[in-house]
Amino acid sequence: MIELDFYGTLVAASLVLLLGRGLVTRVGFLRSYNIPEPVAGGLVVAVLLLILRTFDTEVRFDTSLQTPLMLAFFATIGLSADLASLKKGGRIVGIFLLAVIGLLVVQNAMGIGLATLLGLDPLMGLLTGSITLAGGHGTGAAWGAVFSEKYGLASASELALASATFGLVLGGLIGGPVARLLIKRVQVPGCSPQQAPRLPRGFEQPNKERSITPFSFVETLALIAVSLLVGNLLNGLLHGTAFELPTFVCVLFVGVVLRNSLSALGLYQVFEREVSVLGNVSLSLFLAIALMSLKLWDLAALALPIFIILAVQALVMALFAIFVTFRVMGSNYDAAVLAAGHCGFGLGATPTAIANMQAVTQRYGPSQIAFLVVPMVGAFFIDIVNVIVIKLYLALPFFAAV
Repeated sequence: MIELDFYGTLVAASLVLLLGRGLVTRVGFLRSYNIPEPVAGGLVVAVLLLILRTFDTEVRFDTSLQTPLMLAFFATIGLSADLASLKKGGRIVGIFLLAVIGLLVVQNAMGIGLATLLGLDPLMGLLTGSITLAGGHGTGAAWGAVFSEKYGLASASELALASATFGLVLGGLIGGPVARLLIKRVQVPGCSPQQAPRLPRGFEQPNKERSITPFSFVETLALIAVSLLVGNLLNGLLHGTAFELPTFVCVLFVGVVLRNSLSALGLYQVFEREVSVLGNVSLSLFLAIALMSLKLWDLAALALPIFIILAVQALVMALFAIFVTFRVMGSNYDAAVLAAGHCGFGLGATPTAIANMQAVTQRYGPSQIAFLVVPMVGAFFIDIVNVIVIKLYLALPFFAAV
């Protein structure tokens, strides 16, 4: 057993990002299909660790930094949210939210249907639907406990975590190829001589150089720290109430309020370039730690019927993004980037969605609409509507007899 402490894990995560950058730069396949750098590097390390385990050697990481990095990323998403811009994009957010809800319904119907055909408990189908795919590890663990205690479903929590891990991997892998396929059908911004170039904002092109000063860095770091502190306090106050929300949603909400309140009062204008730099650092390190510490042997331990359900769910996600998300969002370049983002949080998590979109925009050009819509829907609305959809399914007479 090899155990890496906090510092060793941080070094390993940094090396994973450098490895991912090198792989994407040198391997044409990864670059052509817009595979995010943290995904490329993290999966290579996860596979190496799987091989080491066959020789009775296991490496464990200190993942205590993972949650703060994730929360810091969502804080920067909130601090980047200009309500005036959000107001302009209200209709687009609404349309995308409807597409997201449609996928949740399809995922659960597909999971239940396949589970029934394969002779499994239909609850397993629901657990391999939107609970773990759109909901991720947190939602999966919570519902896994409910299914074990209330419905007597054996190993529900273990199945939930393994399914969420599968989704995280596939969500980071299919978004780029889906976008590549769709972009062949549209006019990419900047290719037309009549089109004036637009400078990228926020998270659209993470490798774009941005001017930073020590004092402005401290100011932005303070805003992120306040968002984390107040967001955690808010989460504690809401815990156990009807309004309980995941911690990252509370942190994002505080970031939105902080940015727009300071701006409305004329006290301070958030330095967006710096927020995006700190956000991208947090996002990259979070994904690197999450992916390099994946226990791929948990996926290998999935029973064949469950693996079949999850593989079909990944295919359904890709087809839904191509034939529904892309079309209802306008069948243009922004819609292609949105489809890549939808693959990210439709199977994995919002950070995966952002990484997918960054891999696309870094190559083809910025998409302001995508980076306006996906973080808000993926962070604010997905958990709320997912709970509603899940409870509606559980209220069906089909489950009443379970």
